[in-house]
Amino acid sequence: MDYTNPQYLIDANSLNERLTADNLKVFDTSVNLIPQAGGTYNIISGQAEHERAHIPGAGFIDLAEQWADTSSQLRFTLPAPDRLAAAIGASGISNDDFVVLYSSGHLMWATRAWWLLRHAGHTNMAVLNGNFRAWTEAGLPTESGPSEYPATTFSIQAQAGAFVETAEVEAGMHGKVCTINALNKSLYEGTGDFFYQRRGHIPGSLLMAFDDILDNEYFLPAEQLSAKLTAVGVLDADQVITYCGGGIAATLDAFACVLLGQENVGVYDGSMSEWVSDPNRPLTEGSLP
Repeated sequence: MDYTNPQYLIDANSLNERLTADNLKVFDTSVNLIPQAGGTYNIISGQAEHERAHIPGAGFIDLAEQWADTSSQLRFTLPAPDRLAAAIGASGISNDDFVVLYSSGHLMWATRAWWLLRHAGHTNMAVLNGNFRAWTEAGLPTESGPSEYPATTFSIQAQAGAFVETAEVEAGMHGKVCTINALNKSLYEGTGDFFYQRRGHIPGSLLMAFDDILDNEYFLPAEQLSAKLTAVGVLDADQVITYCGGGIAATLDAFACVLLGQENVGVYDGSMSEWVSDPNRPLTEGSLP
């Protein structure tokens, strides 16, 4: 069995073979999260790790500041279309470029950048399967120091439905939407030491923990991945919404859906960080329904 959309993944050796292509742009998207009490994180840019070692020629995307609405009370919030277009262009991405995304941290940062580009209407892009680790374990060369592409112009064609807001999640609780929680089991159940101000998950949502669809930063083979997605009903659903703590890990689940042909999937951008901010929004504690 093959992925329905294999073009959205690239392996390290294939990327190395294309590294000198004129329209190729490679980006490190790393961010470091340090958990704090009360369901918050300290956010540290991955720029320093990028400058220590990166794929030759790769630029760096600042997801926390440049590709986010920093005026929002929530971190990593989707910027307005014109601001996102400006940020994409400032990173050196044009509409004609083939973009490859990876992270020297967790792969979810690469899928977050991929999902933002999908929202912006860009289609010629891929995630490095296995992440930066796959590149180094293949014995491929790296370089150090600052690296960036010249700024250019990106014309945005924002895609409706790539991101969803709270009202759509609320409506989906009572409809035919398949809502997926991408967090781990203890966060979903509300049993762990860390939680987002209030314990539990959005009522009716099912658990598909983001780490369960990966194996050492590689997406599971198509047959295994299909079994995971089929178990929670996403491949047959009319509409899918994924969420997590802040709209990052949810993009891994959403990306997996697209990889296997489920195109009608949206990421709840505010995720639990926004949902719990209103005490009147319900939560369910406990195990899987």
